[in-house]
Amino acid sequence: MTGMIKSFVRRSWTELCSTMPPSTTLSSWLRDWVRKYRLPLLLFIVLAIAVQIPAALSTNGRITLFALGMATILWTTTSINTAYVAICTVSFIILLGGGTQELLFDSLSSDIVWLMIGTFILGGALQVTGLAGRLTLALLLRAKTVGGLFWLLATALQPLALFIPSTSGRASVTLPVFRSLAGYINDSKIVKALALLMPMIILVSSVSTLIGAGSHLIAVDLLKQFSGENISFLQWILWGLPFGIVSSYCSCWVLLRLFLSKEQRLSSVNTDAIKMEVGLAGNSTSQTSFSNSEKRTIGIVFVMIVGWLTESLHGLDIAMITILGVLVLTMPRLGVITWKEGLKHVSWNLIVFVGAALAIGQSLIDSGASNWIKDSLFAATQSLNGQSTFAVLVAVIILSLTSHIYMTSHTTRAVVMVPPLLYLASALELNPIAVLFIGTVGMDYCLTFPVSSKALLLFQELETETFAPRDLLRLSAVLIVLHALLMIGFYYGYWQWTGLEL
Repeated sequence: MTGMIKSFVRRSWTELCSTMPPSTTLSSWLRDWVRKYRLPLLLFIVLAIAVQIPAALSTNGRITLFALGMATILWTTTSINTAYVAICTVSFIILLGGGTQELLFDSLSSDIVWLMIGTFILGGALQVTGLAGRLTLALLLRAKTVGGLFWLLATALQPLALFIPSTSGRASVTLPVFRSLAGYINDSKIVKALALLMPMIILVSSVSTLIGAGSHLIAVDLLKQFSGENISFLQWILWGLPFGIVSSYCSCWVLLRLFLSKEQRLSSVNTDAIKMEVGLAGNSTSQTSFSNSEKRTIGIVFVMIVGWLTESLHGLDIAMITILGVLVLTMPRLGVITWKEGLKHVSWNLIVFVGAALAIGQSLIDSGASNWIKDSLFAATQSLNGQSTFAVLVAVIILSLTSHIYMTSHTTRAVVMVPPLLYLASALELNPIAVLFIGTVGMDYCLTFPVSSKALLLFQELETETFAPRDLLRLSAVLIVLHALLMIGFYYGYWQWTGLEL
């Protein structure tokens, strides 16, 4: 893995150097380079000054925040490869003493990395056997227009939160469908919007059920320890499902209008090509029957989903179950593809990006930068005592909605944010269940950066061009405000009347 990283960095640097024409002098090339990147350079200067201001921030924290800021600037203002930027960022942190070398290498052994490798191989099996095409056709036959397809996907993805207890698992199941859809859509803008839609709905709808995200279970467990209160599965559905449905459809509406024109939304969907691909053209029953490889794949995937659902019983996490599943899928004679064929479907550029991004997130925690940000935000709540319910509600919403920006792990957000939220509820004599649930709804929002969610990472930078970090920023700039307004509206119009009154 280390050799692969070195090779990737060397190749990326060679590509960057090759952009300088041989006949160009170094001074003129440097002048043109500065002119091209003057915006990020200016932002770097502002950032360097800003991180020096907080007196309570440690040296390692300053280094990490500056490095993260640089990476964010490069991701959003340049076209430099995101994985290359991420590795450079981690290297910068290590070279300046903000972390050890193990920061990068240990992140590549993360379960997330192995989950993604297994997911890509699983997606390859679904594509090779034609199952992805069948699922895609089932959607396309019911959608007359591109807009209709998006609304249909938004509807079909939401119930998965009731059965698959992980955003990563839901993304794993739906990724092959996206790949198949992208292969039959010629408009790159529609493909980009589709790549944003699927993880967006997966993430937004996670609040619908107690098992929609592992962080929900952590939050409820902390609630029991802190106050002795509990939220049952049915109670969570009562409060979360309506919000998940409304926010999913509202988010779909916003995305369609942000990224697609009216003509694109109303353009027709052509299913002829994919019918020929999966052998479903015509009306013959034999043409619609499943092959032996398709049946084996369905059986193995079904067992994997059961394994994901029963994680608490057998102790194997989703990454291990996924790897075991793909080992069976690639097993000689029993499997449906070879191991070598499966590896061809892995996006190694994305794997490297994920490893480096995880290292950046870990550095935020190790350096104390995430705690400094958290403490700074919660310091503002000390003046809330005696304030109106509306002021407290807005404070909880803002704190929870922005938590994904400086704590990229969903689980970490729950562990770090829930105790202060419960302490706030105790200090202000508020309903701890209401504070916890509303805070969890906000923490479930994580659409600003690709690293904010594994589901986003799975859909970014596939072999098919999808979305850039700046596209997420553009989407999140609207959706984070929309979600805040929806949370306020749900509190006053629904939650406070069903047991969640602050």
